[in-house]
Amino acid sequence: MKNKFLIFTMLLIASTPLSAQVSSITLEQCWQKAHDNYPLIKQYNLITAAENYTLDNISKIYLPHVTLNGQATYQSDVTQLMLKGNPPIDIAAFMETMPKDQYKAYVEAQQVLWDGGQTRAQSDVVKANGEMEKQRIEVDMYAIKDKINQLYFGILFVNEQQKQLALYDADLQSARDLAISALKNGVAMQADTDLVRVEFLNLDQQKIELQAAKDAYLKMLSVFIFEKLSDSTQLQTPADVMLLSDDITRPELSLFGKQRSVYEAQKNTIYAQNKPTLGLFVQGGYGRPGLNMLEPNFKPYALGGVKFTWNFGTLYTKKNDLNLIENNVNILKVQEETFLFNTTLQMNQTKPEIEKYKKLMDKDDEIVTLRERVEKTGESKYRNGVYLMKDLISDMDMKNRARQAKSLHYIQYLMSIYNYRYAQGD
Repeated sequence: MKNKFLIFTMLLIASTPLSAQVSSITLEQCWQKAHDNYPLIKQYNLITAAENYTLDNISKIYLPHVTLNGQATYQSDVTQLMLKGNPPIDIAAFMETMPKDQYKAYVEAQQVLWDGGQTRAQSDVVKANGEMEKQRIEVDMYAIKDKINQLYFGILFVNEQQKQLALYDADLQSARDLAISALKNGVAMQADTDLVRVEFLNLDQQKIELQAAKDAYLKMLSVFIFEKLSDSTQLQTPADVMLLSDDITRPELSLFGKQRSVYEAQKNTIYAQNKPTLGLFVQGGYGRPGLNMLEPNFKPYALGGVKFTWNFGTLYTKKNDLNLIENNVNILKVQEETFLFNTTLQMNQTKPEIEKYKKLMDKDDEIVTLRERVEKTGESKYRNGVYLMKDLISDMDMKNRARQAKSLHYIQYLMSIYNYRYAQGD
């Protein structure tokens, strides 16, 4: 599974067109570029187009609807007239009988005057669904922000580590000069220079690992923001923003609101379906018989009037339909409460981390100062021949580790702040 993911990532990187290389960029710019260029954002306009098409179709209910109909029937009996008498007199004996096979073809036009509010209710449902789907995209796009944060701070961390390795490289060069000088003066052995050489090789390995990690981060970030980033691109360190509030403004909350609007619109649709409709109709045709049922010949005819319709069948399910929507509203309420609980929990977990890294940074300066002092003492001892090279290298390594911890704590401090802001919705 991991290999498949790596292959997919490599193909994605290779197939994504990137613009010209960027010389400098900020975290906020990365957010915006990812939002503007991420393929999912194209769906936003597609939702708007689908909404417009659907609304246009719904509005056509108030246009005249014309239908062409034809019918041919054979019936077992026809209308007959009998005069009262004893016995009754059958008028069919004096006039032509209407045939049992009947035909008609007609055109009918209907014009809705009032549909009980169904058109408006359906339009409101379409609009509410469109807004909900757009907000769902905003929620998905917001999740990209967290990935950007991880990649951006990952690069910043590598940059800081590379700076510390450069300082450690200078320390090792100083140690090598000491070892060579001592070797020439006969107060050291070849093993001292070999120890320094080994540390240089270890340092080169660390540089290779860090550079590989940085290259991978840069390529991934380039894919997300559709901009070409290289090792020379300057990533600006984000601001140290400590004015953090407890207010939650995540896009998920807006999505819950949009979903409630959909349910409210669906309720109005149910109410509208249980109201009568009123319209006009005009019918013109040709058939046998025409409007005169006693006329046996083909005749043209026309009629028109007002049509009133009230479907009581929807009353049977009205209560259950409304209860179903209310149940969905309650489910949504539970989901929103759960989301707020989890988000608040995440914020409460992150805030102590921010304080922790602040306290660690306060100690880092003192630790680095002490490690530098220990290293200088060890260097002096080595010059006087009372200190081993391995001990001096150990002092240098511990000082390097202290400086790396200091830079790591600073990046973790900033990242905790922006993790809090992400959880909050800032």
